[in-house]
Amino acid sequence: MTLIKSISGIRGTIGGAAGDGLTPLDIVKFTSAYGAWAVQKSGIKKIVVGRDARISGTMVNNLVVGTLQGLGIDVIDLGLSTTPTVEVAVTGEKAAGGIILTASHNPKQWNALKLLNTDGEFISDADGKQVLEMAENSDFNYADVNDLGKVTLDESWLQKHIDLILALPLVDVAAIKKANFNIVIDGVNSTGGIFVPALLKALGVETVHELYCEPDGNFPHNPEPLPENLTALSKEVLAKRAHLGIAVDPDVDRLCFVCEDGNMFGEEYTLVAVADYVLKNKKGNTVSNLSSTRALRDVTEDAGGEYHAAAVGEVNVVNKMKEVNAVIGGEGNGGVIYPELHYGRDALVGIALFLTHLAKYGKSVSNLRMSYPGYFISKNKITLTPEMDIDALLSKVEDKYRKQPYSTIDGLKIEFDKEWVHLRRSNTEPIIRIYSEGNSETVANGLANKIIADIKEILQVN
Repeated sequence: MTLIKSISGIRGTIGGAAGDGLTPLDIVKFTSAYGAWAVQKSGIKKIVVGRDARISGTMVNNLVVGTLQGLGIDVIDLGLSTTPTVEVAVTGEKAAGGIILTASHNPKQWNALKLLNTDGEFISDADGKQVLEMAENSDFNYADVNDLGKVTLDESWLQKHIDLILALPLVDVAAIKKANFNIVIDGVNSTGGIFVPALLKALGVETVHELYCEPDGNFPHNPEPLPENLTALSKEVLAKRAHLGIAVDPDVDRLCFVCEDGNMFGEEYTLVAVADYVLKNKKGNTVSNLSSTRALRDVTEDAGGEYHAAAVGEVNVVNKMKEVNAVIGGEGNGGVIYPELHYGRDALVGIALFLTHLAKYGKSVSNLRMSYPGYFISKNKITLTPEMDIDALLSKVEDKYRKQPYSTIDGLKIEFDKEWVHLRRSNTEPIIRIYSEGNSETVANGLANKIIADIKEILQVN
C-alpha cells in the first residue's frame, strides 16, 4: 500500500492500514485540515467537490463531503465531473476552494484529493505546507449540531463549463460544424465519457464514435494517454474512417489526438498546435515546463512572441504564465492552459480550440502535424546509491557544460543549439531522470547517452 502526502494534496492506493494507504482515517484527517485552512484563509464557508469515475470515488466522496459538513462548511457537490470543471466552478460559486477526487492517470487502485484555492487554482507550495502541518497537528475544530454544513448536489456545471468555452472568441462553432468532422473518442471509462461527447455535440460535431465512454471506473487500458495505451483508439479511427481520434485521461486535464491514418499526433504537440492557433489570432508569450518540446518555442518565436520555461509542475507553469502575461501555456503531457478561460490544464477547451484550428486549416490532422518542427524526446533515468549526493553530482555536470546555455530552476537543463537535455532528481528515489530532445530519436538518445557517460565518469573519479 502507498500513501503520498505532498504540498499539492494526498494520494495513495485504496485500503491497508491508516498511514500506509489512502484509508478513511487519512481522508478525514487531510480533508479536515484542508477545510479548516480554506475557511481560515478566505473567510468563506463553502467548498466545491467533484470526482472522476474511478471505483473508489463514491466512498471517498462520502467521507470528504461528510467531513466538510462536520467542519460547518457548505458543500457544492458536482458529482461526476472533471478537474477543469471543478476549477471553473470554484470561482463561479465564489467558494473558499475545491477538492477534486481523482488520481489523474494513475491505475484504478489509486485515488487522491487535489486541492484548490479560492481562485480555482492548485494551492501554492507555502499553502500546501500549512495544510500538511495542520493535518499533522490535528489543528482543526468541528462544528456543533446547529452549525453543520449543508450539501447541494449541482450537476449544472457540465453545461456551464461548456457554455464558457463556447463563449470564447477563438472558438468558432460555425467553422467546426461546417467541417463535418467524424471523430472517435476514448473516454477511458471515466468522466471524459460524459463531458467530451457533450462538448462535441455543443460544437456541432454530429458524427461521434464512443470508445470506452461508460463512466464506471473500469479502465480498459492503462489510463495514461500514451501511444502504447491508445492502440484500440488508433484501430477505431481507421475502421470508422474518422478525421481524428481524441483521448483524455480520467479527470480530463490531459489531451492527445490520433491522426486520420492511425498515427499519434503526439501529446507534446497538443499544446504546440493549440498555441499555434492562438498565436495566429493573438500576439503574445507562451510558457511550458523545462521538459516540454522545443517546438513550442519555435512556433512562438515565428509568431513574434517570447517563449518562457518554467519548473515542472502545473503551479510553476501557471505562476510563470502570470509573470510574463502568456496568452497560452501548459505542459508537454497534453496539458493546455488557456488563461482567457482559467489557469488550469483543460482538455475540453483544448479540444474546442484544436477543432477550430483544424477546421480553418482545411487539411488533414497528419498534414497539420507535419507543418510543425519535428522533434523527438527520449526519456531515461540513472539509478544511484541512496547515500549519493545527487545535488553535488548535478553541480559537477553543470560545471562541465558551463559554456553552454543552461538553467538550474529545476534540476539542470543544458541547451545545445536546438537540442537539449534536462536532468531532474526524483523526490522519492535515488534516481536522476534524464530527458533529452533532438530532431530524431537517434540524436535524442545519443545526447542522453553522452550525459549518462559523463555522470558515470564523474562517479568513477570520485
